[in-house]
Amino acid sequence: MGMKTIPSRSLFGHLLNITKRARVVISAAIISIGLIGSGKAASDFCQNTAQAALDACQDAAESAHTVALGKCSNISDPSARNDCRNQAAADFQDALQTCRDGFTSRQAACQKFGPARYDPVIDRANFVRHVTNPFFPLPPGQTFVYEGQTPDGFTHDDFIVTHKTKVILGVTCTEVHDVVYLDGKLAEDTLDWFAQDKQGNVWYFGENTEELIDGRPSTLAGTFTAGINNDKPGIVMEGNSLVGDFYRQEFALATAEDNALVVSLNATVTVPRGTFTHCLKTLETTPLEPDARENKYYASGVGNVLTVDLQTGSKIKLVRIHPNNE
Repeated sequence: MGMKTIPSRSLFGHLLNITKRARVVISAAIISIGLIGSGKAASDFCQNTAQAALDACQDAAESAHTVALGKCSNISDPSARNDCRNQAAADFQDALQTCRDGFTSRQAACQKFGPARYDPVIDRANFVRHVTNPFFPLPPGQTFVYEGQTPDGFTHDDFIVTHKTKVILGVTCTEVHDVVYLDGKLAEDTLDWFAQDKQGNVWYFGENTEELIDGRPSTLAGTFTAGINNDKPGIVMEGNSLVGDFYRQEFALATAEDNALVVSLNATVTVPRGTFTHCLKTLETTPLEPDARENKYYASGVGNVLTVDLQTGSKIKLVRIHPNNE
């Protein structure tokens, strides 16, 4: 979502890479039938959704396991065939654990969100043309450059606010072109769409993202557009944040589910671009990667200045801001 300045990590490793499409299809099917058979009280829609996502995840893991065993059966060497089956079993257990961890994460989020459906009302008359929130300004024609060392290599991220727009749910959104390089090679190429309401909240309406390995597309996971397949926008930055605020930044079940918690309004950050005081600090999590936790720091008048991966300690810092022609 948004400023993905730290390279994303695989959810289940190689085993579930082959079932991403299946996972999306299963999840969409469950949504379309109204979360039937969730085993939860009909009025607790948040918990029902968490259960549906768990069911879909487990089904996908089982499907991947079955396919893996099918491939193993075609290995002639008995020893290699046995190794293949053992690996498939281990991958299956890892996948199931990730499903359970994701369910626990969603349940914890539901304790904050409450039982209601997540169904924000989007009134195009309540939106303004430009994104001017002081903690997330998007002036067209400006590029934010971020860099940092990660376990995967040196990351360079160009967050390019273009002059282009995209109309989603009747709202004219600002298009951002987010390009990530890893050790000098293109690793991720994303279009993000943002719009601001009259209350100052910056909404995230979706993304078209592509991850690459050695210059070749590897996955489109995370791609969604609000209003399509029952996917919905979220708030990437509040108009008036308070410590303790917890909100959805996007909602595409089993595809894009980032959440944010406001943890400070008075943080101080020093990055190559300068020293910033009174920064807004968030903790961002997602049930799709239960172990992933990031602190993001936003400076008034600038926007995101620092992202810290709490799992690896990696820091992606704002290096410079310059104009662009996009």
